[in-house]
Amino acid sequence: MLNEKWDFETKAVHVGSDPCPHTGAIVSPIYQTSTYTYKSTEEAGKIFSGEQFGYLYGRDHSPTELELEAKIAALEGGEACKAFASGMAAIAATCTALLEAGDHVVCDTVVYGGTYGLFAKIFSKFNVSASFIDTSDIELLKSSIRPNTKFVYIETPANPTLKIVDIKETAELCKEHGIKLVVDNTFMTPYFQRPLELGADIVVHSATKYMGGHGDLIAGAVVGSEEFIKKGLHDPVTKLGGLISPFTCFLVKRGLQTLALRMEKHNSNAMEVARFLENHEKIELLVYPGLESFPQYELVKKQMGGYGGLISFELKGGLEKGQAFCDNLKMIQLAVSLGDVGSLVQHPASMTHKSLPLEERRKHGITDSLIRLSVGIENAKDIIEDIAQSLEKI
Repeated sequence: MLNEKWDFETKAVHVGSDPCPHTGAIVSPIYQTSTYTYKSTEEAGKIFSGEQFGYLYGRDHSPTELELEAKIAALEGGEACKAFASGMAAIAATCTALLEAGDHVVCDTVVYGGTYGLFAKIFSKFNVSASFIDTSDIELLKSSIRPNTKFVYIETPANPTLKIVDIKETAELCKEHGIKLVVDNTFMTPYFQRPLELGADIVVHSATKYMGGHGDLIAGAVVGSEEFIKKGLHDPVTKLGGLISPFTCFLVKRGLQTLALRMEKHNSNAMEVARFLENHEKIELLVYPGLESFPQYELVKKQMGGYGGLISFELKGGLEKGQAFCDNLKMIQLAVSLGDVGSLVQHPASMTHKSLPLEERRKHGITDSLIRLSVGIENAKDIIEDIAQSLEKI
């Protein structure tokens, strides 16, 4: 059920969430099955040949999965969606669908570590080259595109520096060169940013984060044209097997129904926390897209409908101060990932980027005292009090 006139919140609640046609149950059932039966070999033959729609096998899709995909596609403004077992499965399948040996990719230097590793360590084995550059520099991007470049990959805002890339400008450049633009929209979600409307070709998500929103699932999604989703992704989906389980589909679908409410709260809380930190004597650098001091504030206002729940900041004093701040927090949990209802903090130099040499970290803007804070939906006063008491101790 989809009414194109519906606003985001209404689509989030109703699309892909029809009552059960058999029982009238208000919540759609979870189709927890691996395979399907057919009335006859003739029917089975038509389904397997594509002459008739039907369910083939759990590795292809399930009724619960199709409901989730309809919801995500509607929210992102795409023709179709494919759900996956993880964000990395979604990214890997997308790249596998687009690339062949001898191809080239342009990828921003500041992306999720798994994405960087996919290009640098996995696809490089199969004669696929990648140029890692600052894609926000449009002239540098122009000069980095080669005759064999297949797509540009960006993450905006980027992890963990929150750098913004102009999606519309990048999309126009890609179209001039006949290549695709792939955008990781995990941090903003379709509630605050819709890259397809700005000219991007494909959008990927780690649905583990804000879409699921409760820290209890791992999932991914790809949104794009129906041709790419149905045909381009067919072999990577069925042959690589990164299938999402029906129960996980149910959890993501449920999470999406409250996405608008949660994103508004993440956003307002993060703004209050950022204002508190903005002039604090122990903060060396504060990065939050909602502040007018943010270097790309005008671009943020142009392409984003909000600022999100992520804040990055550097403490005065280096590695030990960064570690001490995280260790002294009482309510905010020390953990990787983001987008949970509860606030999470991580110290990249000690955790996610510890294996990188110091100079390599600094090249990516990851200093010894950098803190990434995923602001939850608790009362903002309580979040700020926990931050304040920790800062006092260092």
